[in-house]
Amino acid sequence: MTPWPIHSGLSKDIATGVTATLAIFSLAVLMPVVGFLFSLFIPLPVLFYRAKLGRRHGMIVPLVSIAVMSLVFGGLTMDIFFFFGLMLLGFVMSEMFEKEVSVEVTILSVCGIVLGAGFISIVIFGVFNQKGLYTLISAYVAANLQLSLELYKGIGIPQETIDAITASLDRIQYVLIRILPSLAAASTLFVAWTNLIAARPIMTRRGLYYPDFGRLNHWRAPDFLVWGLIGCGLMTLVPNMDIRLIGINGLLVLLTVYFIQGIAIVSFYFEKKKLPRTIRIVLYAMIAFQQLFLLVVVCIGLFDMWINFRKIDTHKHESDPPA
Repeated sequence: MTPWPIHSGLSKDIATGVTATLAIFSLAVLMPVVGFLFSLFIPLPVLFYRAKLGRRHGMIVPLVSIAVMSLVFGGLTMDIFFFFGLMLLGFVMSEMFEKEVSVEVTILSVCGIVLGAGFISIVIFGVFNQKGLYTLISAYVAANLQLSLELYKGIGIPQETIDAITASLDRIQYVLIRILPSLAAASTLFVAWTNLIAARPIMTRRGLYYPDFGRLNHWRAPDFLVWGLIGCGLMTLVPNMDIRLIGINGLLVLLTVYFIQGIAIVSFYFEKKKLPRTIRIVLYAMIAFQQLFLLVVVCIGLFDMWINFRKIDTHKHESDPPA
């Protein structure tokens, strides 16, 4: 086998990529409550260095990073599969950039590959540990619910609330296990879109190729999706619990799509009004942490199908302005 030539500049890039990935990973793990915000950007350094170093050398960054993470967690765990999925997302997205396909095909392909690989990995992990898929997921959900309870106690949630949650823990676990597919799909979709946007200014500033997807704050979901949303909403009204859970799974994914469209509309008006960057960051943070604002953004995205808030021709392709 021909050895891979690793010169000093390449070694520095790989070391920088691994360090950046592990730094974001450390912030995600060590910072309670807001740590998940940092985990959103774990794909970013992998994406960047895959584009900069190419496929063969670029894959060293996630492989070394996942090896270090495994040492931190003491071996392969479900959490390791989560972080592996995030890094795979960045790698696959960079691969899709080279295909020069539409933004919809890029996002769907990335999500499909990441979710498929994650499912296969968990099944194989269960086989090696002699545990079924349901048993494995059930134990993981139960452990995380217990950690959440400990976190609630630590941040001063009233004891009555904690007691109420504890009493309903079995029911919560039952529902969570059954909506886990949509939670995984919705979170993967959101992370993919977030990194798609975050990658553009970084890659264009460093002279790396970034596809011309057009003005992403002009993006609009296909009109036919609203029928899926209506159908899933009606399913939640059916007395049968299994059918209701199918409806909930569908709703979670579709509402994520309309949230992305709503954020695009918000970004469009921020850009139109030329709001300062600091104010934009504050307003985006309010949307992230206030459920009411988040719901408003989803509604804006949904009703845009009829109202067309941006008054734009969605069939006209316009390139993004310089980053």
